[in-house]
Amino acid sequence: MKTVLFAAWALVALALPPVAGPASASPGVPLPVSEAFQLEVTRDRDGALVFSWDIAPGYYLYREHLGARQDDTDLPLTTPPGTAKDDPTFGSMEVYYDSATATLATPVFGTLDLTFQGCQDDGLCYAPEIRHVDAQTLEVSAPDSFGGAPAALGEGPQIAWTTGGETASAPSSAPSAAPAGSTSAVSTSGSDFELARTGGLVEGLLARGGVALVLVSFPLFGLLLAFTPCVFPMYPILAGALAREGDTLTAWRGFVLSSIYVVSLATAFGLLGAAAGWSGQNLQMVLQSPVTSGVLAVLFAVLALSMFGVFELQLPNAWTNWVSARTGGLGGSKRSTALLGFTSALIVGPCVTVPLAGALLYIAQTADVALGAAALFGLGLGKGIPLIVMGTLGGQALPRAGAWMEGVKRVFGFGFLATAIWTAAPLLPPGVDLALWAALLIAVASFAFSAALPNATALASLRALGGLALVYGVILLVGASAGGTDPLKPLAPLAQRGGATAPGSAEDLRFAATGSIPDLQARLAAAKGERPTMVYFTADWCVTCRTIERSVFPDPQVKRSLAAFQLVKADLSDFDAENAALMRTLQVAGPPTMIFFDAAGREAADTRLVGTVTVDTLTRSARTTERL
Repeated sequence: MKTVLFAAWALVALALPPVAGPASASPGVPLPVSEAFQLEVTRDRDGALVFSWDIAPGYYLYREHLGARQDDTDLPLTTPPGTAKDDPTFGSMEVYYDSATATLATPVFGTLDLTFQGCQDDGLCYAPEIRHVDAQTLEVSAPDSFGGAPAALGEGPQIAWTTGGETASAPSSAPSAAPAGSTSAVSTSGSDFELARTGGLVEGLLARGGVALVLVSFPLFGLLLAFTPCVFPMYPILAGALAREGDTLTAWRGFVLSSIYVVSLATAFGLLGAAAGWSGQNLQMVLQSPVTSGVLAVLFAVLALSMFGVFELQLPNAWTNWVSARTGGLGGSKRSTALLGFTSALIVGPCVTVPLAGALLYIAQTADVALGAAALFGLGLGKGIPLIVMGTLGGQALPRAGAWMEGVKRVFGFGFLATAIWTAAPLLPPGVDLALWAALLIAVASFAFSAALPNATALASLRALGGLALVYGVILLVGASAGGTDPLKPLAPLAQRGGATAPGSAEDLRFAATGSIPDLQARLAAAKGERPTMVYFTADWCVTCRTIERSVFPDPQVKRSLAAFQLVKADLSDFDAENAALMRTLQVAGPPTMIFFDAAGREAADTRLVGTVTVDTLTRSARTTERL
């Protein structure tokens, strides 16, 4: 298993976003927009409008994002050169520190819209801001998204929560943890999103038990998630590494190697989260990309072929010596296991779960990279506890050498092939994965029927399993030929042709597109009092989203449950400032995320779905929302 792992290590370096390093100090809670960028409007001696911003220390405005419009017509602004900045969000930009001015020489009458956007150094970026400017009186006001009276200047989007009968509020661009145990009373003058939140996961744990409770809770969360589909591929990977130990494998050595594997995986998991927090990039965007999934699928297929004895993978001596020189305290098997565990984080990382989303949101909002990364490290350790148990028991249970060992290696080879198919399935055309699963099960049946075991009972059990694999493989093959897409319901198309379709099933779900705060506000306002709304955050690079769109949305039960809903899709494929602002305001860590608003425009409590979504969880959230 020391093979080609250095190449997989390089894959981690390619997948990680560029990291400039942590800031010397936490930027703190961002100021309200009106305090960070104080706007004043005057006229110069020639009568031109002059817009001046007094910018707070540690904040900056984008020159390219200053603009003025009236009646859907752009008005030309004259702005001085700014300071060049390599911005993590927009790339190379010109920005203004301390102060900024923009001059409008074109004569205008009535009210114009002034737009601007800025950021906090080493902190969060604000949503694009709009101010109404009366060209005659020079009065400035913030727009009200639902057509009411303009909000007072500087109010901006607000998020409020209630606790003990009192209400507190904070700018939505400056997220603040709600008190533990509080319920959201989210209302806003600028965003008007009523979110059902009880405060962030990490913040809530901190409020109840401090750092110690966070560090204890996240390993427990990981243990609860240890048997989810995202962790399943880890078992054949670790088993394959242990199998190559041969006669030297004991219970103690199995414990040591599996522990090294899990600690390396958890370390990489924590570092990936820290890198995402430092760089401001989305962790799921990096790890859920089709390129990453495709490379991993190929890697698993190559490892499977090695297990089948097609070829022996071997690192060049120069690479082996380089790794040995830098990990001198570990033996060869331990080094290989550590590298294997580190790269395995590329599989666990893309799965968005509630604890993962909570830790990433905490890092993004507070810049407390150390605690956020420690929480993710604990999450990885928790997920690895069953792996350590398997590795320790496997040290006693696995056969030592001879034909048995060759048979076990082939079993692990089938496990690697299954992992490769599972990883690549969301990238394949519908039905192709069924055909691949069918081929794999038929190959497993062939292996079971041709195997020779000295124990008659074990041989009979193996051939019985082979028979089941053959039967289900044939069923999958028939389902793939009939147009089936779900490996668990391969014959569903035949049942539908036979008239077994459930009554009342809806047509294909149709989503309206949104990508900004004002657009989503308008859609919620249009549906207010008439029907609930589901907002679905997705992206082309989100592999889990593809699974949902192929296996969950087409289900007749889901279609019926969502028939009365306004369906809105926020596509984050081309990530921009408006997407980022919408995610921050709605407290979304990444796709897939589903938010359910009732007919009154309030998010229904305990209905938000993050990460893996099933037919049952989606229909349950929809029914809960409809009953409100």
